[in-house]
Amino acid sequence: MTSHPKFIFITGGVVSSLGKGIAGSSIGMLLEHKGLKCAMMKLDPYLNVDPGTMNPYQHGEVYVTDDGAETDLDLGHYFRFTHSPLSQKSSATSGQIYNDVIKRERRGDYLGKTVQVIPHITDEIKHRILACAHQENDINIVVVEIGGTVGDIESLPFLEAIRQFRNERPFDCINIHVTYVPYLKAAGEVKTKPTQHSVQALRAIGITPDFIMCRSESKLHEEEKEKISLFCSVKKEAVIEAVDVESTVYELPLSFRKQQVDDKILKMLRVDEETKLLHSDLTSWENLVEAIKHPKGTVRIGIVGKYVQHLDAYKSIYEALNHAGVSAGVKIELVRIEPDKFAHLNHLPEELQGCDGYLVPGGFGDRGWEGKILTATYCRKEKIPYFGICLGMQVMSVEFARYVLGLEKANSTEMDIDTPYPIISLLEEQHVVTERGGTMRLGAYPCTLKKATLAYESYKQVKVSERHRHRYELDNKFKDDLEKAGFLISGVFEEDGFAEEGLAEVVEIKDHPWMLGVQFHPEFKSKPIDPHPLFKSFVQAVIHHKKEQVHAQKK
Repeated sequence: MTSHPKFIFITGGVVSSLGKGIAGSSIGMLLEHKGLKCAMMKLDPYLNVDPGTMNPYQHGEVYVTDDGAETDLDLGHYFRFTHSPLSQKSSATSGQIYNDVIKRERRGDYLGKTVQVIPHITDEIKHRILACAHQENDINIVVVEIGGTVGDIESLPFLEAIRQFRNERPFDCINIHVTYVPYLKAAGEVKTKPTQHSVQALRAIGITPDFIMCRSESKLHEEEKEKISLFCSVKKEAVIEAVDVESTVYELPLSFRKQQVDDKILKMLRVDEETKLLHSDLTSWENLVEAIKHPKGTVRIGIVGKYVQHLDAYKSIYEALNHAGVSAGVKIELVRIEPDKFAHLNHLPEELQGCDGYLVPGGFGDRGWEGKILTATYCRKEKIPYFGICLGMQVMSVEFARYVLGLEKANSTEMDIDTPYPIISLLEEQHVVTERGGTMRLGAYPCTLKKATLAYESYKQVKVSERHRHRYELDNKFKDDLEKAGFLISGVFEEDGFAEEGLAEVVEIKDHPWMLGVQFHPEFKSKPIDPHPLFKSFVQAVIHHKKEQVHAQKK
């Protein structure tokens, strides 16, 4: 194995959204199968101090780590593909880096020196890369993804930092440049010129790529690879195809393995011969892809959320549902439903009535709130599987209070600060919060489950740990009345060791086949080979419900 960490820097060119995160995750997964311990890192050029304050329509979901870091969604890809440690050291933004440097300048740490991008900002970037490499013992490879596109002004400090970093460690670093190779239908040709220009821009900064990864809609011919090799000064075998996959992104590591990408990387990094020759057993991954391609059936699950128009806003939820679907042998057909489009039970949209189960994900603000509550009412009355996550759990609680307990004006204080029945209210520590960034209840917290509940039957254990991202909670003063009416708090955070005084983490409806809400975000801990137990249980309930409906129709 390597005696000290090696570094793989992944940059992007031509256009954004090329899938650098998935490409890096696939490489990390392949290297892990060679017996190496990998760490993944994302460097983002935007000035926000963290992604937690960013609009999901612009940035997609916020991924949360165990230690409470609010990060870019690419860390979700890292988790699903690899076993990399993920923490606050796995992500850094320009905002965080500049913020730390300015704080040190204000303290006088620089002794009156002129503080500049070079060396102070670039030194901080390099420091953070090394901190990621040493967050755990025996990390062999660090895969660092640089956000944005070569040529962006905001990316320049990161590119300069990795140029310096490579110069300081010439035998321990490589660069993989991901570019777009478009196919012009009218001409019937693949065009390599955008890739050439992108590599020229990278070389002008002082970085020569070791590998060029070509995103394209179709396979590259040998002459096109030779052209890229010639004009971009890389070996032909270092021109890697990243053709659009047919069924699932989980095919990409298998495509890279066929091209021996892992072996080529290890050779260039001068990793010892023993490791280079290790055989990668990807049987489980191959079986996963086959199962995705050949489902035995289909179920429709409605996602009733505020941000469903943006495909990445609930990325981890979609992936977790698909993981559970593959495990059960079915394809999940996702139906994205905007809850602000309906407000009465007798005017439900047709698609809401045509699903086999429903999931209400997290979100902030009152837009669509009443539509989500109607979804919970519909599922409770019709005995349809319902899964509420974070805000979806709060929806389920308020709905029950209104229409079972009879507290018609029950609400969350987030939606109505003057509600006479604040079923959901602000966490005690949140009353003094004035800043929004990174101030919620964040990261992993323990949860104790009651036996003989859906939650316990799903997890098969009493103690679990899940990640949170919220400001509001179920108010315990309504707990007794709710439970007397058939509402079950099946999981709690035992604050100070007292379960009775702890926070409600999991809730269920007693006389319902599968209606469950969780205050945490289980989607962040689901992997394709190891689906999250709650998602598995939910999908099984959805399959069972569909079978019952089909059987009833036949009668």
